[in-house]
Amino acid sequence: MSELNRAPVGVDPFRPNAARVYNYMLGGKDNYDADRAFGDKMLQVAPDTRETAWHSRQFLLRAVRRAAEDGVRQFVDIGAGIPISPNVHEVAQEVDPSAIVASIDYDPVVYAHSNALLTGAPGVTPILADIREPDKILELARTEGGIDFSQPVAIVIVGVLHFVMDDEKPYQAVARLRDAMAPGSLLVIQHASTSTHPFFQNASTSNTVGSPSQVDFRPPEQVERFFEGLEMLPPGLAPANEWLEGDLQPTRLVVLCGIGRRN
Repeated sequence: MSELNRAPVGVDPFRPNAARVYNYMLGGKDNYDADRAFGDKMLQVAPDTRETAWHSRQFLLRAVRRAAEDGVRQFVDIGAGIPISPNVHEVAQEVDPSAIVASIDYDPVVYAHSNALLTGAPGVTPILADIREPDKILELARTEGGIDFSQPVAIVIVGVLHFVMDDEKPYQAVARLRDAMAPGSLLVIQHASTSTHPFFQNASTSNTVGSPSQVDFRPPEQVERFFEGLEMLPPGLAPANEWLEGDLQPTRLVVLCGIGRRN
């Protein structure tokens, strides 16, 4: 089957899509010529973008496993992206097969891919919702995803918040999600940092102004605000490579990662 014939209904394979470009960077197969061409242009500007994407993905999977091993059996994955194995539900269910995941994304393209790829996968529910509407996320996670917020939950927000501008109230949105978390819950966040090489910041900003892919690089103290009232787990707020095993070198695109626990 050609790659165009396997495109889900409603998906335009001729226009690059941010989620599919990320899928390409991770070595996934759910991307098309337009996505690969766009990704290759990004790599020409910042050759270590693919490495950064891999670091971020490994952090996410490590955080999910840590939450599952701590007894968390419910996961709300906001900005889940196109499924790529190992997925959040696969890692969580490896620890406990009863784990459930509300897989949330605001992009209809991602939603179409998720419905096509996750049909029949037990314990995982694709949901179309936007982090800028946290009450809707909480309601749909309950009613469609089966999440019980009176019990511990891991809320995972990786690769999302730097696309939410200050006037779109990202801190209020995360605070609303924090308020819904029961004791023992975890908040997992990854966010692009102002520690990123200036050339990459300037290129990213100038090329995306006014688009859904516009990035707000925030300094560490602003990223820390998302964890207000939570206990930060070691190593605290740190670049993705510092969360992973091995002597991994930092990349020019710096993404800060953290896990906060509600006590």
